[in-house]
Amino acid sequence: MNNTSPWHRSTGTAPLTRREFLWRSGGGLGGVALASLLNQDALLAAAATPSSKVPPARPRAKRVIQLFMAGAASHVDLWDYKPFLEKHHGEKWDPGEAVELFQDGLGSTFASPWKFKPYGQSGKHLSEVVSPLGRCVDDMAFIHNLVGKSGVHSQATFLQATGFLTPGFPGMGCWTSYGLGSLNENLPTFVVMPDLRGMPSNGAKNWDSAFLPAEHQGTLIRVGSETPIEALFPPSDSGFITPRSEVDGLAALERLNRIHAAARPGDQRLEARIRTYELAARMQLAAPEALDLSKEPAWIQENYGIDNTTKKWPSEINAREETDIMGRKCLTARRLIERGVRFVQIWSGNDNSFPRRNWDSHENIAQDHGPLAMGMATPIAALIEDLKQRGLLEDTIILWTTEFGRMPCAQGGKGRDHNPFVFTNWLCGGGIRGGVTHGESDQWGYKPADRTHVTEVYDIHATLLHLLGIDHTRLTFRHNGVDRRLTDVHGEVIRPILA
Repeated sequence: MNNTSPWHRSTGTAPLTRREFLWRSGGGLGGVALASLLNQDALLAAAATPSSKVPPARPRAKRVIQLFMAGAASHVDLWDYKPFLEKHHGEKWDPGEAVELFQDGLGSTFASPWKFKPYGQSGKHLSEVVSPLGRCVDDMAFIHNLVGKSGVHSQATFLQATGFLTPGFPGMGCWTSYGLGSLNENLPTFVVMPDLRGMPSNGAKNWDSAFLPAEHQGTLIRVGSETPIEALFPPSDSGFITPRSEVDGLAALERLNRIHAAARPGDQRLEARIRTYELAARMQLAAPEALDLSKEPAWIQENYGIDNTTKKWPSEINAREETDIMGRKCLTARRLIERGVRFVQIWSGNDNSFPRRNWDSHENIAQDHGPLAMGMATPIAALIEDLKQRGLLEDTIILWTTEFGRMPCAQGGKGRDHNPFVFTNWLCGGGIRGGVTHGESDQWGYKPADRTHVTEVYDIHATLLHLLGIDHTRLTFRHNGVDRRLTDVHGEVIRPILA
């Protein structure tokens, strides 16, 4: 490459660095979108400094897929079988202590509207509404004594997503990206797939990088949308953009960025932004291929419950529609981790229209949980089986979670109120011992059976990091004079569920 090349500086005396070449050429693929994003973030404040980035040591897993049921999925209707509720259905519910409820009213003992039966060699009982996952129970580890710290959706969601009850802390995927880096050059390290019908409590703060470098924040992909990744390409009406204007505009931005960086020594965020937008340029080639589900065989799509017909399912019979929505996200997750995405977060159940489709089933458990549960069980079972037959499950962790559980008593006759006192998570793959249950809830599913030995979200996070090869106490970032970490000052690895 000689000095007459357009990729050399205008002085013709010194070649562009690799960074400058990537910035200009990458921007040329979609310069207006990238320039607009960078321009919005031009004014940056003082940066924090990383204190202890920990290299992995003997990891069992490389990747994580987190399945988040937003709104609080009921453990006693899906995973945690309680014959006592069936026996005493309709009777006065009295746990022998004062009951703290999120809303008014303390109803009678309320059995699940669905039957449970055992599955697999482990004999794990599952509700009929999640029966497709019965094929996978011997690969799954259930935690039935998980306790929360808040019955408020926003705080409880933050706790599960970031390890803290308040905003301003990085998401779990951000910490994973920061601690381990990327497995690929052309796709994000951390991808988030929201429910197209609405955002979860707190919105993007659940996957924001906060005080970590901006490159570690989650990248939003709206699977099923006409534009899954916003601003990745120039708008369709941008005919006025020319190759020359792109090069000139990006050259001007490059000069401004250097001036900005020179005036702020030690501030790493501009560099992080540049890396982020370089990635966005590379994604213009890699992302469309990764998100193209039509490349999958018809039988694979069918296994995930993807419905490619034009038939519209009536709202009162919507389990197949829910299956299609979740199936597309689960299959996309598999395609992304195959291509080196390290952390994928899938959200389910954020439709607040009427009749609403979310997990916050105060009014009617059967109406809300039924379609959502059936809609998520088939695709998740297909995901586990697909990863397993491809040899990917052995180094990919799947975590199913929700912000808290629901009460064993009825609310309004058919619904259930919030229960942060005990609920269920489950994990599989990536060093997890399948076919086991850790901890128990009491006979009602109201609180842990043993209140002196409980599991907290910090323990879940510590276990995930351990399987990824990281000591959770050493993955820290110094911010405002404090060495912050995902697990704060808590957390123990849950060793009984490790293979």
